Parts: sequence; structure tokens; C-alpha cells
Amino acid sequence: AMSKYDFDLIVVGGGAAGLTAAAGAARLGAKVMLVEKEPALGGDCLHYGCVPSKTLISIAKLYHSMCRAQEFGLPRIDPPAVDFREVRGRIRDVIARIQRHDSPERFCSLGVRVEFGALEFVDDHQIRLDGRQWSSAKFCIATGSSPAVPPVKGLENVPFLTNRQLFSLDTLPQRLVILGGGPIAVEMAQAFARLGSRVAVIQRSGQILKREDADMAEEVQAALEADGVEFFLNTAIEEVRPSGGGIAVRVTPKGREGLDVEGDALLVALGRSANLEGLGLDKAGVEYSRRGISVDQRLRTSRPHIFAAGDVTGTYQFTHAAGYEGGIVVANAIFRVPRKVDYTHMPWCTYTDPELASVGLNEKAAREAGVEYRVVEERFEDNDRAVCEGSVRGKLKLLLDTSGRPIGVQILGPRAGDLLSQWVSIFAGRLKTSTVAAAVHPYPTLGEISKKAAGAVISEKLFSNTVKKGLKFFFNLKGRACGG
Repeated sequence: AMSKYDFDLIVVGGGAAGLTAAAGAARLGAKVMLVEKEPALGGDCLHYGCVPSKTLISIAKLYHSMCRAQEFGLPRIDPPAVDFREVRGRIRDVIARIQRHDSPERFCSLGVRVEFGALEFVDDHQIRLDGRQWSSAKFCIATGSSPAVPPVKGLENVPFLTNRQLFSLDTLPQRLVILGGGPIAVEMAQAFARLGSRVAVIQRSGQILKREDADMAEEVQAALEADGVEFFLNTAIEEVRPSGGGIAVRVTPKGREGLDVEGDALLVALGRSANLEGLGLDKAGVEYSRRGISVDQRLRTSRPHIFAAGDVTGTYQFTHAAGYEGGIVVANAIFRVPRKVDYTHMPWCTYTDPELASVGLNEKAAREAGVEYRVVEERFEDNDRAVCEGSVRGKLKLLLDTSGRPIGVQILGPRAGDLLSQWVSIFAGRLKTSTVAAAVHPYPTLGEISKKAAGAVISEKLFSNTVKKGLKFFFNLKGRACGG
């Protein structure tokens, strides 16, 4: 039945989910067309998201280290002010380098036809693109998400930034006001503060990074406050208005008088919304809500030959989740192996300094799920490598179920995202805590903190009084050699 259509698969959107689906399907021999509405492939992640933000974070960290030189026994330096045009140039270079993986030429070499433009469905097997019609047996909708613009009074009367404009500014804002307390908000708050902006973060609820456990979020907040970021939590945003060449945000912190928070730039980071506009989903019979396109566990929409993956489904808005889902679509659409998504071990990381990385259940999620657990903690101030490097803020938190199996890990500390990789493998391989504890790590490394946490669980059993008594009885051990 495939032959009556122009293509086996049309992929809508050239971000992480769409690129993975298109490349995978083409490599398996499917005839694939990939359609992207922006002038380049790579999606938000490459152009306005992870890649520019992580580049900016690394630049800010380096500048911050230069300012801290004296703490490391180096001569004091007072570096000149940051020229944001130079920073912007560095960000563009990095994007260009990574863009090579996502070039139309590379996809063409895999056999994928790449078209640029805005497509709309004519019916559930046909699309229109630049006045031409194409048909396909199957579709994968991977149109991603955009910064949500919330209904804040007066917002339409002031120039504001989202992650789309942030990395191409001409000058460093002297005072930056950020609406929101999620990952993008806090990462950018710290980076701009380190580069020399005065930054204020306004958050409606009482905690930044609301998915995280409160103790971890508070420690991130303390790190940012040490870098000069000012926080307004439990604060209602009343209105925004132009003020002396900049903007003023009228806020009411809980239990306090209203006040104006002034800045010369405003970053709106209050979540994201699925890109559904103009696709003609109704004509294709694809059901969706304000959250995004509804899919089943095999990522099929209400039309089983039309799949959706990535941010557009409104599930996990991570690049690695989108890539994973793109692979699930290939399995179901091309291999026709009924593969379901499994988010049990979906990791995530917020790239503040220290980083906050998580896999499995945290305390919040465990309580909500009614799972009994206990916690083992190890602090980075007790890790020799962290001490050597002067990055001692933070801790590792290991959650265990009643049988002593690891069910979740959160790491707040230097290189936490990289340290989490070990735990991702531990969960994927369903390793026991004893296996982790027995492994030998090179000294001194940050990774030893994971072994130490696992070791703490084992040593409770191993060095118990029962074991001591037994050994004393059998082998006539003499006991303590030091009083007290």
C-alpha cells in the first residue's frame, strides 16, 4: 500500500526529534522528506537553546574565574567590562561548528529530501508546501515549542526578550529583569550576573526550579545569590511598563507592599507552548489540546499513521527526550515493532554552577507516588578533587527503596550532569548498590562521590555490631587499639 504515496514518511520539523526520526527512517530504506520552516536545521536547541546557553554559561564561568584569580593564589586581575558583541561572535562560531551535523547535505547523503517552508495538512495523507502537494503513508509531527508569552498586563507595550533574542544582543544589559524561575531563567540569571549585569528574578511560587526538591533548589538559589542575583519569590507580577529608556515591573511580594523592579532589559522565561499554528491539524484529524498533540505510548496521534515526538507533545521538553522519542517513532512507523516510551529513567540537568542533575525519583516525586524511601547524602566538601578545584558547594542525594535498591539520584555540584551519566548506566543496567560500591574509581575524581554514597549503604551492614561480634568470636580479633 506504501507505493501509492510520494513518500513513506514525511517529518515536520528539523529539531532533535525530527532529525532523529528522518535519519533513522532513511537509513532503514524508507523514502523520507523532512520539512523545516526556519532557514536552517537544528531546531531551537541549536539556535536559541541548549547550545548558545551552554556556550554563554561557559564564557561567564571563565570570566567569573578570572575575577576570582586571587582565591587560587594567583595575581589579582580586574578584567575590563565584557563586550557582548564579542561574546555573541563566540556563540555564533560554536553554533556554526555544531550545525555541520545538521546540514541538509548530510541528510541528503542519507537519502532524505530536505525542504524549507511552512507546511499544512490537506487531509490525513497529504500536505501542501509552497503551492505543491505531496502525499505520504506516514507522518511524524515534530514542530517543537516556543517561549510562551503569558498574559502580563502591559507586556505588549514594552520590548521584551525570550531565549530567541537573548543570544544576539548588541550590548550587555546593565540591569536585567527575568520573569520566571525555571531552568532557562536561573541559568541565564547566573550567566548574566557573572558577566556584569545586575539581575533580578521574579517568581510567582515560593521555590525556583519547582520540580526539584526544596533543599536542592535552595542551595542553587544560594549559589546564585552569592553571584549577586536578587530573587523575588512568592511574588505577583502586576504589570510591566516603559520607564526611562528601560522597563519597570510592578510586583507585589507576598505580605509586602508593591514595588517597582526596574531594568533596561526584560527576559520572559515563563514556560513554553507547543507549535501547532497553521499546520491544519484539524484537516488531518489530529487531536490536540493547549498542552500539545495527544499521543499514546507508541507516540501515535488520534490518527495511527501520524506520529508526534518532542516538545510538541508537551511531555518532556528536553533535547535528549526528543531524540529518544524520534527513535521510538522510527521503531513503530518503519520497523513496525510496537515500542512504547518509557520515561522511568529520564534524566535532566540544569546547568547553573553548581549544576543540578537528576535521574529516577526525587523526594517530591517519591512522596507523590507514595513510595517509601530513605536518603543517603554525600557532600562535595568531603570529595578531595572538589576541594582541589575549589568547587565544594553541593551534594549527592541517593534515594533507596525499602530493599536498598537505588530508585533515584540527584547531584548538585561541579560537573553534575557528567557525574549523572554513571547513574544513568547504573539504572539502565539495574545494578545493585553493592556492585557500585565495589567498583574501583581513580583517585582523586569527582566520580568517587557516587561510590562513596553506595559504600555508605553497604558499610552499615558490613561494619555492624553483629558482623564484628562474629569475627571476634571466630577469628579471635582483639578489638580497639585506641581508647575513648
